Amino acid sequence: MSGISDPRSHVQSRVSDDGDTVYVGYRRRGRAIVENQSDQEQLTPERSLALVNHSPSGLEWGYGGSGPAQLALALLLDYTGDEAFALDHYQEFKDEVVSQLECTGPDGCWRLTGSDIDAVLHEISGEPVAPSI
Repeated sequence: MSGISDPRSHVQSRVSDDGDTVYVGYRRRGRAIVENQSDQEQLTPERSLALVNHSPSGLEWGYGGSGPAQLALALLLDYTGDEAFALDHYQEFKDEVVSQLECTGPDGCWRLTGSDIDAVLHEISGEPVAPSI
């Protein structure tokens, strides 16, 4: 991972200054880690698993399988706070976004902002989307 001993400490410096929600994904010891940088919390699959159990082994990205489906649902649940909306749109969100995420570049992580999510969800649903407050 490009010589960074603690990817999390490097990634935290990438939080957006404009108040936008920022999700960051990277690998630590081969395990997929996703953080909501705005809340300073790690995203876990438990809430999404209670709705749909695609991948009890965890969240994943970069392809169109069960781990990315679980991540897509977890991201939409966390971002919107709306279970019905998340359930209606997570498969398309997986196809459009999560399956395309890659840990590349010098920091070895992917970064997804609330603005990025809003743009895709507006395209998918045809409605403006705002996170729960």
